[in-house]
Amino acid sequence: MTAAAAAATGVNQLVLTASVAELGALRYTPAGLPAIDLKLEHESTLQEAGKARQVKTALRAVAFGAIAERLATQSMGSLWRFQGFLATPGNGKHPVLHIQDFQQD
Repeated sequence: MTAAAAAATGVNQLVLTASVAELGALRYTPAGLPAIDLKLEHESTLQEAGKARQVKTALRAVAFGAIAERLATQSMGSLWRFQGFLATPGNGKHPVLHIQDFQQD
């Protein structure tokens, strides 16, 4: 299998329980699609190598379409279960979560 074929069949899916730390204004792409930028924060205790570990992380995220419109009405600090995929923007160094769905956790 070639690298391109492997990439085409690979899995890029993220599920994360996080709170909304920053919520940008609802904007529209040049094609007229609603979009919103946000920052998510996660904090939990997980097991790693048989030991409990405190985990904290912050992640930039973006949503488009009806998901963006739904997110625009949520309050800061609200806790959700987000589902989506990671992509690094052409002008960036860090991955961004592209939210495809979210629900109350």
